Amino acid sequence: MQYKNYAYQLDKSSKKFKCPACEKKRFVKYVDAETKAYLSSEYGKCDRADNCGYHLNPYKDGFGKQTKNKWEQVKVTTPKNKQPVTTYFIPEEILDKTLANYEQNVFANNLLNNVAFPFETEDIQKAIELYYLGTIINEPFAGAITFPFIDRNNKIRAIQVKAFDQHNKTSNTNWIHSITQKKYQYKKSNYPAWLSNYLKNEKKATCLFGEHLLNQYPNNSVALVEAPKTAIYGTLYYGFPDNQNKLLWLACFNLNTLNYERCKVLEGRKVVLFPDTSKDGNAYNKWSKKAQEFKTTIKATFIVNALLEENASKAEKEKGSDLADYLIKYNWRDFRKPIINNDAPKIQKTISIDEVFETEEPKHPKHPTVNELPKPKKATKESIAYVTKDGQLLIPTPTNETTLTTYPNIEAYNNRSVLPDFVKRSDYQLEQLQKVVIDCSTLTIDVACFK
Repeated sequence: MQYKNYAYQLDKSSKKFKCPACEKKRFVKYVDAETKAYLSSEYGKCDRADNCGYHLNPYKDGFGKQTKNKWEQVKVTTPKNKQPVTTYFIPEEILDKTLANYEQNVFANNLLNNVAFPFETEDIQKAIELYYLGTIINEPFAGAITFPFIDRNNKIRAIQVKAFDQHNKTSNTNWIHSITQKKYQYKKSNYPAWLSNYLKNEKKATCLFGEHLLNQYPNNSVALVEAPKTAIYGTLYYGFPDNQNKLLWLACFNLNTLNYERCKVLEGRKVVLFPDTSKDGNAYNKWSKKAQEFKTTIKATFIVNALLEENASKAEKEKGSDLADYLIKYNWRDFRKPIINNDAPKIQKTISIDEVFETEEPKHPKHPTVNELPKPKKATKESIAYVTKDGQLLIPTPTNETTLTTYPNIEAYNNRSVLPDFVKRSDYQLEQLQKVVIDCSTLTIDVACFK
């Protein structure tokens, strides 16, 4: 059997550039397969498939005609006796090193302090333990969270590194193997054996995020989203899969990775898909088409939820908003309502699930034994905030010493009636302002104590 390999190919590394169309750092360049040099900056593909869609192929605009030899395709013969592909995994000790320093984790601290309806410390801790969320403490990713992709056999396929800003919007993305590789390149040292082997993998994140939980919760219906962050939000809002009537939240990584290879582990499940929004509904339509395909290839029930498609504004669809963007507007306590079994899932009153699938009892192997994760740092009982002469509340931002989290007044903070804003700490002389005490167990300020 023969296949064709082009002389110009999309770069297979994790390196991304600024897209010439949307200006987001999500652009994959074409490289010369022989010299490994990048082609000029306009040739490449933006991986924001539905929110940008830019793709300039060097074979489509005549570039290849300028270099005749490069225009020709190279034919390669596949060996008759093809050897089985070996998959290499990330060692557990690499994961273990990330399972600490939660007091520096920007994502987790934002959920405790910088959202309109802060979550309970116990719930954040439980999510960390459930999904093996970790922390990076070294620059340039200090404070970033790690999302490990652990398969059903408890093998670590990949560890994504995500840096978030104070609004839990992504500011940077990388992978633990790529960061480690660059560290050794900078030191001009040999790679450790695990990394040398791991880099041989053609693909890295080849399982679902949260897949390791399928054995632990064999009877739960599954909610499948694009990004790990969204799966965490779904869990925090709709509750943990402590009983089979709760949804188990998993993620497939991005829009284009919803495929048979990843989803075949969902056999015997009822699955509801929550695609992100996109211009012209392309994401919803793409996942709806996939759900139809899976009906003939995977013995499972797939239904696409239209919550975002029906409720998102045009501006939100232009941004590619996801379920996390929708949920964070609401009080998570309103979502923790009893679930009534029925034939199909839906969101009632736009903020609570009152109907999900009936679940059968598929037989799965017992969940492998895993080590307990370290506990996140316990929250302090009290913290100090400041009030200006006009009543504005200023709270030192836990995750950033250079900023203050602000509310119009104490009442707005206690009621979480508005989203917080952020200002430079250097603009205020805090020692001249009146101090107030925040009760960290309730995240409120006793107005009676404020005079």
